[in-house]
Amino acid sequence: MQSGVLTRFIKLMAIATFIMFTFWMGWRYLSPDQSGDYHVREGDIRLTAKEYDAALASFDQALLEQPDHRGALMGRAIVFMQTGRAAEAEAALSYLIDFMTKTLDPDDKTGRGVLAAGYANRGILRDRLGRHEQALKDYIAALNVDAGAVEGPGIVDKILHNQPQWSTVHKRALYIQEQLKLPPEQRVLRMPEIDETQRMVKP
Repeated sequence: MQSGVLTRFIKLMAIATFIMFTFWMGWRYLSPDQSGDYHVREGDIRLTAKEYDAALASFDQALLEQPDHRGALMGRAIVFMQTGRAAEAEAALSYLIDFMTKTLDPDDKTGRGVLAAGYANRGILRDRLGRHEQALKDYIAALNVDAGAVEGPGIVDKILHNQPQWSTVHKRALYIQEQLKLPPEQRVLRMPEIDETQRMVKP
């Protein structure tokens, strides 16, 4: 008798567990993502595919759902950089840096990575615009916030992109620092074939 009751109990619990798991999965799938994360992931995919208008629309949608979503703020800035909208890119990165500086929790490692990336990307932008002193300050700030977050791509990326040597924030900062010590007429601050290997940072 007790064996039969135990068997029925186990079966009922198994069924109940299955029903609850199915309900939970369905709820996760069907419920709207209010945090904006879904649209940021969508924007990242579109950004990788160089679908810049679509990527920007995704990041904007994320910001509607969660104002000041840091991933969306960074994504918009990168879209502007990739499409030559320098003034908008600089404004977006400056806003991100200011927002992150004011709100960053000291224990938020991911947040530190975002802030470092913000400085690094603004440095890259200013570097490209010929504002090398400002770029150097941003590079140093990025390294001080989180050097590991902006150290550059790993070995897998280097192999996939067939680019064994990358220009990194650290390398570029050292180079600019050395060049700025020279008289203006001796400085070489632009080397397009090398500068093109410096990639924007998106944690």
